[in-house]
Amino acid sequence: MDVMASWATHLLEISAALFIFLLGCLFLCIIYLYIRDVTQTKQAIRRNYPVVGRFRYWFEHMGEFFRQYFFAQDRDELPFNRAQRSWVYRAAKNIDSTVAFGSTRPLNQPGDVIFLNCPFPTLSEDAVPASAVTIGEGVARVPYTTSSIFNISGMSFGALSVPAVLSLSKGAKKAGVWMNTGEGGLSPYHLEGGADIVFQIGTAKYGVRDENGELSDERLKAIAAHQQVRMFEIKMSQGAKPGKGGILPGNKVSAEIAAIRGILEGEDSISPNGHKDIRCVDDLLDMIDRIRQVTGKPVGFKMVLGAYGWLDELMLTIHSRGISSAPDFITLDSADGGTGAAPQSLMDFMGLPIKRSLPMLVDKLESHGLKQRVKVIVSGKLVNPAEVAWAMCIGADFITSARGFMFSLGCIQALQCNKNTCPTGITTHDRKLHKGLVVSDKAERVAHYATNLMYEVGVIARACGVTEPRKLKRFHAQLINDRGLPQSLDE
Repeated sequence: MDVMASWATHLLEISAALFIFLLGCLFLCIIYLYIRDVTQTKQAIRRNYPVVGRFRYWFEHMGEFFRQYFFAQDRDELPFNRAQRSWVYRAAKNIDSTVAFGSTRPLNQPGDVIFLNCPFPTLSEDAVPASAVTIGEGVARVPYTTSSIFNISGMSFGALSVPAVLSLSKGAKKAGVWMNTGEGGLSPYHLEGGADIVFQIGTAKYGVRDENGELSDERLKAIAAHQQVRMFEIKMSQGAKPGKGGILPGNKVSAEIAAIRGILEGEDSISPNGHKDIRCVDDLLDMIDRIRQVTGKPVGFKMVLGAYGWLDELMLTIHSRGISSAPDFITLDSADGGTGAAPQSLMDFMGLPIKRSLPMLVDKLESHGLKQRVKVIVSGKLVNPAEVAWAMCIGADFITSARGFMFSLGCIQALQCNKNTCPTGITTHDRKLHKGLVVSDKAERVAHYATNLMYEVGVIARACGVTEPRKLKRFHAQLINDRGLPQSLDE
């Protein structure tokens, strides 16, 4: 007993000494922080309220996360609210996506869509899969035919990690949808999954540039030689930053990424804000024709619509040169699109949103008799079935999504895509964070998301009285106007 008492006393003495030591260290740390705060000149709060003022910046940072989990309602957040994300998560996990006790969505918010159910809906046994559409028919030597209505939008290898690209590629193959490379070039990980690929040519011509940074016909031929590469897309502008080129920080430019893009390792990869060899409508059509002749594959271009007077010039020029000179497709991005890093002034204020630009583009093509020749692909925050069905009603032939598929990989909207610290491993090259992305599991989730979304678009189509999504028309839906009243999409 005396020995145990001695050990207990000794332990208490050590604990007391350790406690006093820790208190002393804490006191010295506070003194150090106090001196640092009162002598620094950059932050007024810390100078006026030393030590305590530091909590302001910590709370500001932590507020981003607390708002998402504790304070925001299901439909409060931007860019995507919890209701939108939750549907994607459930669809990707292939679990029940039904809800009970009524919708939490108000039915009087301007811009919201309402579909008009038919009194005699199409019976499930009469429904048919989405019909196939051919892009580049009669013009490209190797046209592309697909029935997939929902596909993966452009996200570059470099901006995305290796396991993310692999998961998307394998998942796209399972679901029978295509995958856009983004402007960062074609990596082995795009090809490994076996999915159909749309190769994007950005303003820096990554992956198809020569030693001077100009477009190389030889490299184009090499890319086109891959049977999986089905189409080529010239990126004129993108949703996050219309009028500004892509940005990849130097700390994400590894030796592998540098080799694929044809740039220097470790240096910032900043694309020009426009194509130096495309300065007018004729230049654009010349470039489309050149790439189509070299590759034999369908060629189109991607844009965010802002100024729109040039659309008439484009379409009149197509008619004057011959309808075969037209782009095989136009990918329309929304001003509220964008996974990439961008100046806030462009992210928030530049370009037209898709609900304005898509009807305008489709109407222009119709009025010039080019809608059958030029297919319309649309992108920009279309991650749920209703949004995709709306785009089909307006006249889109295909829909693509980037952030929707990021959610299917497990993205939690941490808003760290422009850093190398993505906590889910999707947009970082930190190998320690990659362990969370198990390719076999995430590929299944990507496939489930695409498949379940297309199925639910079909459910909407049947409720509207048509047999498949491509038969949806504008009269099948209405849009809430500024007075909170539904108004036909025809109007």
